[in-house]
Amino acid sequence: MIEAFTAAQVRAAEEPLLARGVPLMERAAFALATIVAGDLRRTAARGRSARARGAEPDGGARPGRVTGTRVVLLVGSGNNGGDALFAGAYLSRRGVAVEAVCTSEHPHADGLTALRRAGGRVLDLTAPAGRARWGQTLEGILSADVVVDGLVGIGASGALRDLAGELVEALADRLSRRASRGASRPWVVAVDTPSGIGVDDGSVPGPVLPADRTVTFGAPKPGLLLPPATHLAGHVTPVDVGLAGLGTPAARRLEPADVARLWPVPGASDQKYTRGVLGVVAGTPTFPGAAVLAVTAAVRAGAGMVRYRGPDDVARVVVSARPEAVPAEGRVQAWALGSGVPAAGERSPLRDGASERDAGPGPDAGQHERLRYALAVACGELAQDAWDASAGPRPACVVDAGALSLLPASCPPSVVLTPHAGELASLLRARGEDVDREAVEAEPLRWARTAHELTGATVLLKGSATVVVGPQGVWSQADGPAWLATAGAGDVLTGLLGALLAAYGERVVREPGLAAELAAAAATVHGLAAARANPGGPVAAMDVAEAIPGVVADLLRGDGPEGSR
Repeated sequence: MIEAFTAAQVRAAEEPLLARGVPLMERAAFALATIVAGDLRRTAARGRSARARGAEPDGGARPGRVTGTRVVLLVGSGNNGGDALFAGAYLSRRGVAVEAVCTSEHPHADGLTALRRAGGRVLDLTAPAGRARWGQTLEGILSADVVVDGLVGIGASGALRDLAGELVEALADRLSRRASRGASRPWVVAVDTPSGIGVDDGSVPGPVLPADRTVTFGAPKPGLLLPPATHLAGHVTPVDVGLAGLGTPAARRLEPADVARLWPVPGASDQKYTRGVLGVVAGTPTFPGAAVLAVTAAVRAGAGMVRYRGPDDVARVVVSARPEAVPAEGRVQAWALGSGVPAAGERSPLRDGASERDAGPGPDAGQHERLRYALAVACGELAQDAWDASAGPRPACVVDAGALSLLPASCPPSVVLTPHAGELASLLRARGEDVDREAVEAEPLRWARTAHELTGATVLLKGSATVVVGPQGVWSQADGPAWLATAGAGDVLTGLLGALLAAYGERVVREPGLAAELAAAAATVHGLAAARANPGGPVAAMDVAEAIPGVVADLLRGDGPEGSR
């Protein structure tokens, strides 16, 4: 498991070491130089044409020389700039041509001296002569083998300003254009975090130079795990500098071994009821496919039984696609709610050739009544025997799509909301927050946390990186390819997570933080299933559902991919 800690936590843990004279900067700089040297060897072995095709963070040892390669350091006034300068001095002594481009009038003095003594060059962009060479400097940076970003430290906040912001904006633009042409580019290594990201919240308030690798000291920072900044961090390489007593992690990320530990495996005495019964209320005559996808994902994830509740014509479609599904009432351990159901007050479009008389009892085809009942049961307002065949403990539930608009004012954390950014904005506006989809996408952690605080529910915010907020912390998973942004993928996640909650049954209700960890595990499997379904290419939602058993089997065998970034 990757655990991330805030800038304040890291600084507090550094203080006693610095007071004892522990050379933290020396440790950090030596580690940074060693890692950059390894990247230079791999770069030399691949050649610049290979670098244009994309990043290879840790492909194993490859032959290659450090001598004769070239590194450019981007240096500001903080300690990260000092780390970069001392690392540059180490590299220069090993035969690397090192140049520091300084954007501040006050770079780390000792580091600057060390670099010059080792034979490195220094360009002061703040001086008139440096500004006069702006275009030449940009081209020199882009022609390097490795660029080291040490512009600002973890104490910085807000967008990069002044010369640093101008430089990064120009470089990022040129790198993007080179990438679109397949042209050669340098390998970018960020010191501690990519300069300009929100260190503690993952926001991106201004220009950032995307990194291929981030070397982070002491512990990963939350911004390296959280969207949108996680997509700019590249491969995250933590360096242990001896910090202790960091406290409770501000964010976590599950790795494959963690998911395998969490995944329920049946024993010899288990039967379908003890393995978890999931009730699914999803789909309408207009959107029957959502029900099929949610039920399929639940079946493929290993649910002991899946009960489908919905209109008869949708039930027939579901059973035709998944004959394992049971279209009947009965006790459940968890619910999967809302996929393919319109929000309250929203009218479903009529099917081609249908008239108003053909629309049935309403655009939701009676599903809103079923959803309200299931939500009342999950939130402790009703006993299951108000509808189901037998009473039982309060079930957990997944709340997606149209069910989000029916959410009670207060929920326990065993209720997991799974909105995308637009749905979360709508839910928050209904509770008095002034927010839109763009604001949620810019600050996912802030708004997911706000939704958790307002509702009490666990919140899984879907996106290119998934954020989960529960009563005992924050999780962020980034395991899926961009191809996963496709219709029906959320319905698959609803069924998958529902099956996992059902397998844990009463424990999810008794243990407030468990639902969030299971939600993170489901997001991981969902992403890995998309990658497995068609590596490197487009996927359909049903492909993702059908890939789930293979992903789970690989994880349980220990054959999963290496830990996510």
